Amino acid sequence: MIESVSEPLDATDYRILQELSVDGRVSDVALGERVHLSSTAAARRRKILEEQGAIRGYNADLDLGRLGLHIVVLVAIELSSQAEQVLNEFETAVVRCPSMSFCSFVSGDTDFVMIVHVRSFEDYDRIYRSELSTLPHVARIRSSFVMRQVAQRTAPPILFGNSGRNSSSRSESA
Repeated sequence: MIESVSEPLDATDYRILQELSVDGRVSDVALGERVHLSSTAAARRRKILEEQGAIRGYNADLDLGRLGLHIVVLVAIELSSQAEQVLNEFETAVVRCPSMSFCSFVSGDTDFVMIVHVRSFEDYDRIYRSELSTLPHVARIRSSFVMRQVAQRTAPPILFGNSGRNSSSRSESA
């Protein structure tokens, strides 16, 4: 269950979310047909899911490789301290890094994990020197280059009660 919604979601809500996770641009008519509702009922439920925060928004799924960012780098960062001020200063600075597309504070030996998309190894060297190594309080940076993407999902199939072979997963084989 999604905890931030004011009312519990039912099976139809989850079917709507599943369809929208595959195609966020689907019309209310087509959505209604797919989940066995009228277009009016589908539109009303979609609006409620948006207002409750179960749907945060809609975006285009960009193929970064086709846009020149062929290499994905997973970056693990350890800080010199985990003091509140150190964490806040790092988080404020990392948000300003133009090459970073994802960053999270994590448990374990690493403090933060981020994803950086680059055009080449030389491009990553430049980003490492000009962005990553200049972040405040960094004690260690470990970089791993993605060799092949096996799968990417907009939502885990378990959310919809499925095993993993559903239309909400998109596998990359190129």
